[in-house]
Amino acid sequence: MASPSNKGKGIAEGSSSQSQPKPQPQTQPQPQPPPNPPALSRYESQKRRDWNTFCQYLRNQQPPVHISQCGSNHILDFLQYLDQFGKTKVHVHGCVFFGQVEPAGQCNCPLKQAWGSLDALIGRLRAAYEENGGLPERNPFAGGGIRVFLREVRDSQAKARGVPYKKRKKKKRNPMKSGDGTTGTSSSNLPS
Repeated sequence: MASPSNKGKGIAEGSSSQSQPKPQPQTQPQPQPPPNPPALSRYESQKRRDWNTFCQYLRNQQPPVHISQCGSNHILDFLQYLDQFGKTKVHVHGCVFFGQVEPAGQCNCPLKQAWGSLDALIGRLRAAYEENGGLPERNPFAGGGIRVFLREVRDSQAKARGVPYKKRKKKKRNPMKSGDGTTGTSSSNLPS
């Protein structure tokens, strides 16, 4: 607070501090931080998480396995390891609920990873392998042994749960109607 003797001193002396701006010191422009990268999609986030989990699994093996030495046996071991975290009840052959769609009670059958989850996981890992420098022709996630394993899991889970797996049929694109009411192809679509 100003003392009474200094009251109005700035105005009486003709102070120009309010009428003229003080010169600003020259400063270098501040570098702008790089813009944040776009947020990853749910699929991309899951793919990255799955890839990191699989690589960590390989590093934890005794002895550790480098991704370049990874084979279908490592992948199959990984898929079986994941069963301990599964949430799908898969009834065994001796279970009274084997083959029932909606069992009437509880049982001690194991919880496993659902076939659809494993199939989607392999698809994401297959893509991540190639995105991380792997050659498509050497992709261990695309091997026949993996496809056979997934097919066996699908079939066994379908039998155990009493739900047959039905492959979705692809819809035909714009079929042409012939004069007799049956569907056919237009001759203009056929190669000449």
